Amino acid sequence: QVQLVESGGGLVQAGDSLRLSCAASGGTFSALAMGWFRQAPGKEREFVAAITWGGGTQYADSVKGRFTISRDNAKNTVYLQMNSLKPEDTAIYYCAGDGSIGIVRRAPRNWGQGTQVTVSS
Repeated sequence: QVQLVESGGGLVQAGDSLRLSCAASGGTFSALAMGWFRQAPGKEREFVAAITWGGGTQYADSVKGRFTISRDNAKNTVYLQMNSLKPEDTAIYYCAGDGSIGIVRRAPRNWGQGTQVTVSS
């Protein structure tokens, strides 16, 4: 089965940009729909963005216009470009994958370990 490893998190200031990466191995990446989720301290896990194997995308309203999800199937990697970061974006960001975007948004079975994003005001 696929293994997912996130990277690219860090401590940034409000208004900065950051790009997260999620590298996949051990499976057929090109057949997976992929997504990004986040969990802030004391809050529930929140859907952020998702992308189909064909490149179609979906975004949470809170990040629409600021975040962009993309994938490079040749590199088995999905990205989350985050612009105009706000303190409210502070969370652990996880990537996830499964066979369809609907499953990814509901209950994906493959998860990465997470990468911390902290946005200071």
